[in-house]
Amino acid sequence: MGPSAAPAAGYEAHLAAGRQLYAGTRIGRPGRARSYWLVIAVMRALRLRWRVDVEGAENVAPGAAVLVGNHVSALDPVVLVIGTWWRVTAFTKLEVFQGRGAAFFRLMGQIPLRRGDATATDWAIGMAGLALADGGMVGLYPEGTRSPDPTKLHRLHGRVLLPVLQGSPDVPVHAVTTRYTRRPRRRTLVQVRVSPPLPVDPRTMSGDEIVAVLRDTLLALGGQTYVDRSARDAKADPGAA
Repeated sequence: MGPSAAPAAGYEAHLAAGRQLYAGTRIGRPGRARSYWLVIAVMRALRLRWRVDVEGAENVAPGAAVLVGNHVSALDPVVLVIGTWWRVTAFTKLEVFQGRGAAFFRLMGQIPLRRGDATATDWAIGMAGLALADGGMVGLYPEGTRSPDPTKLHRLHGRVLLPVLQGSPDVPVHAVTTRYTRRPRRRTLVQVRVSPPLPVDPRTMSGDEIVAVLRDTLLALGGQTYVDRSARDAKADPGAA
């Protein structure tokens, strides 16, 4: 792992900076929540309503990993974890830490991110580096928001993705796709596919090359159609070309 993978000040100092940055919002302990496993044990009750099939979990070695996924549901990180028992720390928009489901995201130790704020972005990237340095997994959803059409993969953004990979260049990177199929009078089928480690090297590849590898792998795994448009723009103006 590269020397820039985590802030030099250490976890507690970085956490304190985040609490100051998000004064008035409880953010928990991203990446180190003691309640994580209890929450996952409770969430496994969802299997009464969902049949979660994970294909390719054996491709991921124990230890740190970056998991880059498509984004079709707010529960994408959860269905992966209840099928694998992995500790995955994902970036989560700050608004959910301020809403009705805030306690869940704190208890899961997710990383809050105030979009459009450079200081907040740098802090979140540093927290991801600390999670990887601890041997945990970091989940990234570079579409930036949930796709308005689960059959479509929208343009991937590198603003958070690339610095995380560049900060921990020796950590393996995997693509993860999630697909939900509702079946009348039967459990919803959730198909999660995990790729082998991808041939990405932030030290020798450009950002565009890395994004292209991730995009093509997600499309191959998930069977979606690519749309060269941001998911946020597609939500704002679904009729536009």
